[in-house]
Amino acid sequence: MSKKSGPLSGLRVLDMTRVVAGPYAGQILGDLGAEVVKVERKGEGDDCRRVGPPWLKQDDGTDRVGDSTYFQAVNRNKRSIAVDFSQPEGAALLRQLASKADILLENYRTGTLDKYGLGYEQLRSVNPGLIYCSVTGFGQTGPYAHRSGYDYLVQAMAGLMSVTGHHDGVAGDGPMRVGVPIADITAGLFATIGVLSAVNHRHSTGQGQQVDVSLFEAQLSAMLNTFSGWFNGNVALGRTGNDHPSAAPYGVFEVDDGHILIATFNDREFGRLAEVLGHAEWADDERYATMGARVAHREDLRQLVTRALKGKGKDEWVKIMNDGTVSCGPINEMADLAQDPQVLARQLIVSQQHPVVGEVKSAASPMRFSETPASYRLPPPQIGEHTSEVLREWLAQDDTQIEQLRHQGAI
Repeated sequence: MSKKSGPLSGLRVLDMTRVVAGPYAGQILGDLGAEVVKVERKGEGDDCRRVGPPWLKQDDGTDRVGDSTYFQAVNRNKRSIAVDFSQPEGAALLRQLASKADILLENYRTGTLDKYGLGYEQLRSVNPGLIYCSVTGFGQTGPYAHRSGYDYLVQAMAGLMSVTGHHDGVAGDGPMRVGVPIADITAGLFATIGVLSAVNHRHSTGQGQQVDVSLFEAQLSAMLNTFSGWFNGNVALGRTGNDHPSAAPYGVFEVDDGHILIATFNDREFGRLAEVLGHAEWADDERYATMGARVAHREDLRQLVTRALKGKGKDEWVKIMNDGTVSCGPINEMADLAQDPQVLARQLIVSQQHPVVGEVKSAASPMRFSETPASYRLPPPQIGEHTSEVLREWLAQDDTQIEQLRHQGAI
């Protein structure tokens, strides 16, 4: 555990988010040194706690049902308080906490928190410097504003599934989702960027503001070449399986003991590939000399490369190609990453002690700072594990006040 202060040390975050996108933003802020307090529903907690299997394993090897491995991925570096803000006393308590916060994250349906006096306009009256980040399915305005939005739904609606999956006519063709919650992840990243932009604005003006981030817009923004291909070239890229729509050879190739990924994204690298495969003449062949020509003759080139790869396995080809400055790598399973030299050298697996089941692991922050490194101070919390502690620190409440809140059902 690093003792150094992260770049966001001194910022207080009230994290009222659940599931993935919002909690991911909260975890990033926590990794960078912010003090993050996670507000959970009393008794139930974050919905993501129950999104399983798989579940955390207990010491005896059995599943701890109700403690999902999913939750562990996006909730480190947070303390948890359990509050029922449907109770007037609970809502009042959160208004007090918001008055002490720099940042509030929430991902309720548009307008939900206004009913409890916890909307942006209501909280800015008690804390004008508050940065209030709302993460929703479709944003605060527009005809879809009051719809719920989940990752899978947004992958469909933002066009991602139209370019994911096998080519038409190939067995198993049709729209396909990406295997990780990419719309949630992208929205979490944009929420973090938006919050930090607002922090910088507040440094200059002293004013807080609302940051409005939606999964739909985050995913649409991330469509990049697919979006631009249609809106600027009137070309629908469609589903291309493991092929790249604009580059070749760029994809999965069979070798003697499995498959490797070869990625050549310019003519120079293709020339190096041709050389290490023993066919330097390909680089001068008009059918393959340019990227456009290679895409046009993709299938012929695929067969040539596949034949040239025969006789060697994954490890040998990965070494040969990287020694020849050709982008190439194995197609790893999760189990492979545990022994991957780069993963080990960069310490990309973080181990922490869970209060009940022992060691839990998560992926390290990808951001490296020379002076203010990310740190891993707290494992993902239990529901309400830190309620009393936070109320004492943030609001200077004593045991009598805390017990009264319990008696009222607020905590």
